[in-house]
Amino acid sequence: MQPNEYDTIIIGSGAGGLSAAICLARAGQKVAVIEQHYVPGGWCHSFYLNGHRFSPGVHYIGSLDKGQSTSRLYEGLGIGKDLVFFRMNPAGYEHCWIGNEKIDMPATPARLYESLSERFPKEKKGLKKYLALIQKVSKEIQLISTMNGFWDNVTIAYRTRHLGKYGLFSLKRVVGWHIKDPLLQKVINIQCGDHGLPPSKASFPLHCALMDHYINGGFYPMGGGGAIVKAMTNAIKKQGGEVKTGQSVKSILLEPGSKKGKWKATGIELQNGERLLATQVISNADPTATYGLVGMENLSDKLKAKLAKTKYSVTSLMFFLTVEMDVRKAGLDSGNIWLMPDCEIDDVYNDLTSVDILASDEFPSLFISCSSLKDPTSFNGRQHTIEVVTFINYDAFKDKLAHPEQLNGDYKKFKEKLCDKLVNTLNRIVPGIKDHIIHLELGTPTTNEFYIKSTRGNVYGTEKGFFQTGPFSYSAQTEIEQLYMCGASIMAHGVSGSSYSGVKTAAMVLKCKEEDLIREDPSNEVRVYDADDDSNWPEWLRQKIAERKKRTKSAAQPVMQVPE
Repeated sequence: MQPNEYDTIIIGSGAGGLSAAICLARAGQKVAVIEQHYVPGGWCHSFYLNGHRFSPGVHYIGSLDKGQSTSRLYEGLGIGKDLVFFRMNPAGYEHCWIGNEKIDMPATPARLYESLSERFPKEKKGLKKYLALIQKVSKEIQLISTMNGFWDNVTIAYRTRHLGKYGLFSLKRVVGWHIKDPLLQKVINIQCGDHGLPPSKASFPLHCALMDHYINGGFYPMGGGGAIVKAMTNAIKKQGGEVKTGQSVKSILLEPGSKKGKWKATGIELQNGERLLATQVISNADPTATYGLVGMENLSDKLKAKLAKTKYSVTSLMFFLTVEMDVRKAGLDSGNIWLMPDCEIDDVYNDLTSVDILASDEFPSLFISCSSLKDPTSFNGRQHTIEVVTFINYDAFKDKLAHPEQLNGDYKKFKEKLCDKLVNTLNRIVPGIKDHIIHLELGTPTTNEFYIKSTRGNVYGTEKGFFQTGPFSYSAQTEIEQLYMCGASIMAHGVSGSSYSGVKTAAMVLKCKEEDLIREDPSNEVRVYDADDDSNWPEWLRQKIAERKKRTKSAAQPVMQVPE
């Protein structure tokens, strides 16, 4: 076939790949994004079950108030005006259900300190210092990428002194220095679920960046994760870029590079044999998947050794439920629920990722998100949508199945048992919900591998331990000339972190600064409304919600379906 010519081909349409494509297309490049799934978005995509929308990888996003990092990112990419976010319950965007205790984490540092110091009066002094330290270290991390020039180099040690002092310590150790109450330690560390590492293994700076990202509250996109994807793909197409779905990449094309023994990327070959040529290639896949397309025989011994040692983040079970009941009356709101037993968080993670998945009748720990309360426009007036996540051990899951990819009888029965276990647990948290489930679907590590192509079904890219973050992480520039990477394994994970990685990679390709690609535009503001308080909703939003409820069919729905 006659090859097509592009400036840049991007493999994978996750948040990083799409943000890179926007930046490059706006710079005048001819760009093509290639996605193996039938819809773009990677972990940000949304899907529908019986008319109800679910977003497997987008449960909340932080730093979306005016002037904050995620808001600046979307406005700078030119998609701010196309996005609407709902502010989750500011009095408790995180609900910590630890054993028999229920403790809320409110938005803003001041309210968080006030709430927790009232509950733990003996910890006031240490809590105040710890929350201040979290913000200082996070700001110093962000400062590093903006430093350039003589005086920045001279002053960098002083201006990042807190990062330097605590950078090599674990989260568990630093928390222990400041806070002694075991229950408060668990509350402060509850967001470990957002990176998947227990306190003893988590890098303190990593957790600082994550906790600071949400310190002013959580936000949920109107339209779910798919709304972000739609805004980004529309921006790419508006600039003349292409987004091709349902096209799987077989390999990255190489030719001898400028230096002896080096290779250069020249394009890709699709599974159907078609070849697409480009000046450079960016991979939004994880490192193992990316270099698998290059071919291990074409890699240096040093890189092969690094790949062999690379650890990937946790994998998960994700449950998607439709229920017909008044979930607010049952105790739910737009805030997340983090359920865990009252024991050491390290022990919780060890149990989750090591024991037999079917060893008990209930899951010890769950993350629960009611997306129809987070996005009022998705509620049809009768049925709510709930997403529930728990971490599991990848090998323990795979050992239960001989050939899960065949979706054989054993796999179906296994999923049914897991669904029963989830219902048992959820019925204790939301009394009576068992009798009101309309539909229940389960996503497993096999699902993650099939739709996302994530190595070992990982949900956060590479594991963010001490020796896989910062200077030890994978670089956007690879050892293959004209081959770059972006995504959750390069700079930071999560929607915002992955999106910024795309900007970073695009800047490297264009040989400019990241700030050159994020243009301040006052006319492109992101709109934010309260999910639980309709007093500030504009008329168009009220009308949209009313029309959604009006379209609701009056026919009765079947009770409890567990699809194959």
